[in-house]
Amino acid sequence: MPEKLTYSEAKLKIEHWCAYQERCQYEVNLKLQSYGLLLEERDSLISDLISNRFVDEERFAEAFVSGKFRIKRWGKIKIKQHLKQKFISNYSIQKGLNTIEKEDYEKTAFSLVEKKNRELDKVKNPFEKKTKIHAYLASKGYEFEVIENAYQDFLVNIG
Repeated sequence: MPEKLTYSEAKLKIEHWCAYQERCQYEVNLKLQSYGLLLEERDSLISDLISNRFVDEERFAEAFVSGKFRIKRWGKIKIKQHLKQKFISNYSIQKGLNTIEKEDYEKTAFSLVEKKNRELDKVKNPFEKKTKIHAYLASKGYEFEVIENAYQDFLVNIG
């Protein structure tokens, strides 16, 4: 078990950690716990980090949404679930999700349909192929309507 840090040591360390990458209050609290700080000390430090803009829930949500959508190509459902696990407010979640352009979202869903269709080249049954494509996009967190529209667009393009 790591030794307990003093308040000032923890403050320096956590500020550096927060400056390196966007963090949410939940993550910061867990990190401060690992430093052996008491609840009052953690609360005081978190308040200080918020007032000095080291921690900003809305900024965190926007960065999280951007990364998960652009890099991992997650859908809004999966992104929202992961933000809820970090105790991000619905307001901040919605603000973050609103940064995804509708056109980009639809293009990404379409490209995932194309990708999965190529992977399922050996599957000849069209119903089985459609089911697998739908399941894949659903597992990535896309809404049924978005999946169906992307799939229909795909069929039109190959038709």
